[in-house]
Amino acid sequence: MSRHISGNAVAPVVFTMTSSNNPDSLSGTSLPGTAPPFIQPLTACAMLVVYTAIYVAPLYISPASRPSPTLSRDDPVVIRTRIRSVLFSTASCSALTYIILARLPDGTLPYGPLHAMGYWPIGILESALCLLLTAILFAGPLYETLLIDGLWEDWHGLGPIVRIWTQLTTWRNIVMGPLTEEMLFRSASVPLMLCARMSLTQTVFLSPVIFGFAHVHHFYEFRISHPKVPLVAAVARSILQFSYTSLFGAYATFLFLRAGSLLAIVLVHAFCNVMGLPRFWGAVEPYWHVSGHYAPADSRKWTVIYYVLLFVGAITWWRSLLPLTQTSASLFPQGF
Repeated sequence: MSRHISGNAVAPVVFTMTSSNNPDSLSGTSLPGTAPPFIQPLTACAMLVVYTAIYVAPLYISPASRPSPTLSRDDPVVIRTRIRSVLFSTASCSALTYIILARLPDGTLPYGPLHAMGYWPIGILESALCLLLTAILFAGPLYETLLIDGLWEDWHGLGPIVRIWTQLTTWRNIVMGPLTEEMLFRSASVPLMLCARMSLTQTVFLSPVIFGFAHVHHFYEFRISHPKVPLVAAVARSILQFSYTSLFGAYATFLFLRAGSLLAIVLVHAFCNVMGLPRFWGAVEPYWHVSGHYAPADSRKWTVIYYVLLFVGAITWWRSLLPLTQTSASLFPQGF
């Protein structure tokens, strides 16, 4: 995710978040049901790995999408070829999951395939609440982006919206990336883990690790396109990307289970791609400051406001995590 765009099941450490609206309430749980697991946890995890391979491998088959020292991933031909590839891969995996869900014995899941995959109900209200929750977490970065960096002026002409439709890289990062990744790694994958009666902890934290590994191939791309960058720096970059994509994957899986809406997590994913990683250190610099012609104390004032908003936003987000995601469409209808 960039700024201003631009396995076998592990031993269960299970938890549930209860309806007391207290995120610190933890206890063991899995999806209730009268039927035994339709598939084994190992099978579900293996399918997630296969889905990941189906998503990533075709990107390296065609010369038009395969990375090379002379071919950038931002080349229009590469972007179009990759979009077609991941759309086909995502549709194929989604269809397979739907077929599996449609053939489940009665009592395996308390809802139908479309609900399990987040397609129906659409979840307009749930999407708005999930976006609000995420925006609260990004209170500091929103302040920096809109006010300090002056992006609010760009909205006068709806510039960010226009760029989605006119810039292929923005279309990839804000629309097609979030859509195909959430369709595959949440909509097509999470229901398989529910069918396997995997615990909440396994569902929320294991599938995102696979999601994170789906981005490790960018290490190879980076080494090909930036051969002069030291190996240590490239490895550190890849580890950082794996870490934050896995963390986001856990958050998106949690929201998917709570809201039962594919639309909600696609929008949250797109929003996070727009915002990128928050600033955790350094001073913010208002765009209206001309270099060398401002008082350092004035800059410190704006910086203090940013870090206060960052801290307050994180606390408010944590306290709002359950209340803002409480919905009748939850994939864990007994609550967690």
